[in-house]
Amino acid sequence: MPKKSILDFQSMVSQGEKIVYLTAYDYLTAKMQEKSGVDMILVGDSLGMVSLGYDTTFPVTMNDMIRHTQAVRRGAPNTFVIGDMPYMSYQISDESAIANAGRFIQEAGADGVKLEGGGPRILKRIQAINEAGILCMGHIGLTPQFMGQIGGYKAQGKTAQAAMSLLRQAKLIEEAGACSILVEGVPAAVGKAITERAGIPILGIGAGSYTHGQLLIYADMVGLYDNFTPKFVKKYANVGEIITCAFAEYVKEVREGQFPVDAEHTYKMKDEEISELSRILAGE
Repeated sequence: MPKKSILDFQSMVSQGEKIVYLTAYDYLTAKMQEKSGVDMILVGDSLGMVSLGYDTTFPVTMNDMIRHTQAVRRGAPNTFVIGDMPYMSYQISDESAIANAGRFIQEAGADGVKLEGGGPRILKRIQAINEAGILCMGHIGLTPQFMGQIGGYKAQGKTAQAAMSLLRQAKLIEEAGACSILVEGVPAAVGKAITERAGIPILGIGAGSYTHGQLLIYADMVGLYDNFTPKFVKKYANVGEIITCAFAEYVKEVREGQFPVDAEHTYKMKDEEISELSRILAGE
């Protein structure tokens, strides 16, 4: 299948076809996701917790993001890839935002970038990145890079006034030139209201069933990341348990001398060569 473009996603929205979106951070995962038929991959700054072991996304650097996005692109050459702008890669100025967004395109082969927030400063960044010719996805609702202001990883838009604030943000982000918006951690009614009023694709993660598409963090939905599981995650497999059991069985067999079995797991040597080796060793 050829790689989808923003025009394809707009067409999917107009035809009522859902967009399937997953995170990936490495070559092998991206390769499997492309085989599965996902439409879009996000190389999220969530790699800070899922891949690098941090408690938050704040320590993730541009170099981290570029390296992981490069790996994902190699694994999924025919899938639309979004690079997540990490903390402080776009907040300082339009110029730094454009330069860092450009690195995702030029160095990592991404198709676009995503950045969090809907305030005046962020709207300027979205406009600047868009005017530089780079596709830019907005992100509102539960925005981890703003967790200090929103009080942690908590659902947003739970009052009518808070919901209206998110609707206004979505409208302004669209007007600033964003190609799509990710809405995270809001009631389904809020996701529905944003989607119904949007002229661009709205992707949801914990935003209900009415959005134009769905995103999940892959490590959550296959049971690899078990530090905590958000309410909106459905576990499709428990790969973490399977892998842990495999490691434990390997540990047991090595310690008990059951692995490797020479007849099955080692390379062969001709009998005459073994004899010659024995003769040489005997003469040492």
